Amino acid sequence: MKWFKALLIALITMYISLWGVPYFLEEKGNLFFPLRSYAENDWRVEFNDICSKTNTAMSLTKEELTSLIERCDKLKATIETLDETPKKVYLKRLQMCRDMFVFVIENIEKKEENKP
Repeated sequence: MKWFKALLIALITMYISLWGVPYFLEEKGNLFFPLRSYAENDWRVEFNDICSKTNTAMSLTKEELTSLIERCDKLKATIETLDETPKKVYLKRLQMCRDMFVFVIENIEKKEENKP
């Protein structure tokens, strides 16, 4: 029975040393799959997906561009919850992507007006 207690203490110590006290005291996942790191980067997947479309923005339809602008606006609220430096960087980058989509929509509308 002593070996079981020693093993249990060793495992708890290892767990705390690997993932820190917050993971031990709060339900943030387990030893091999901490949930916190995955949830914190969900916005980056969305950010990368949106901003990757700037390269092909001229070939997108107005509806697709409008959808991307709406996604930018939703993502902005999430990015505003970050720490100061990443917030500043990613808000600026997101705004640049959004401005690109708005610019392309305006050009599409100008072309439609100029058609005979």
